[in-house]
Amino acid sequence: MERDWSKELAKVDKQLAAMSDEDLAEPSGSTALTAPKAPPAQARGKSASAAPGEPKKTTSFGVYARLTLSVLLGVGMIIWPYQVRCGVGLTAYLAAVAVVLASGVWSAIWTWRHRAARAHTLSLLIVLWGLILGGVEVLPRVGYALPTAAHPASWACR
Repeated sequence: MERDWSKELAKVDKQLAAMSDEDLAEPSGSTALTAPKAPPAQARGKSASAAPGEPKKTTSFGVYARLTLSVLLGVGMIIWPYQVRCGVGLTAYLAAVAVVLASGVWSAIWTWRHRAARAHTLSLLIVLWGLILGGVEVLPRVGYALPTAAHPASWACR
């Protein structure tokens, strides 16, 4: 007797659609495909917004809002209005670069979770942009790159 693989795969697809990302990311020792777990709200007797076995419905507005904020911050670093050669100005600039990096990672996580491939690529480019901005200022000061007048080897102003 032969198995009807299209029916078998349809069952697997149905089970996977009913599971959340957290259920799929369980440790390897567990069997994630046996049966979908009830959400914690239902387990405690509280009503949940989605019916049992139905995947959560989310909108992409939040994902693209995060991405837009990250892009605006990254573009805003091009027109940084303060001196970044040394001292407090350099510290503030590097803190802003850290925020660019954090926002890029933040949007990359959300775009990955929501399977937005192009937006995820843009998020990773924002992370790369933050690394470039930080590297231009940090590398000459740690002796890895050649210092210039715009990017001296000292951290403090003299």
